[in-house]
Amino acid sequence: MIYGSVPMMIFILASGYLFTVYLLLALAKRTGAKTVAKNFASSVEVKHEQEISVRTKVTQAVNSQ
Repeated sequence: MIYGSVPMMIFILASGYLFTVYLLLALAKRTGAKTVAKNFASSVEVKHEQEISVRTKVTQAVNSQ
């Protein structure tokens, strides 16, 4: 019968599966890194804006006394 080529087919399918998993993990790692960097940058900007507004209020309060 044609069962002589089954071991080679198993090897090909297993290699394809491992390659696909490797690519998906690499894509997830890359996407996750970009998302974290964007979230971190936006949180730093928000904190900076809050700091500026607090400084303005404190300066106004000190100057009014």
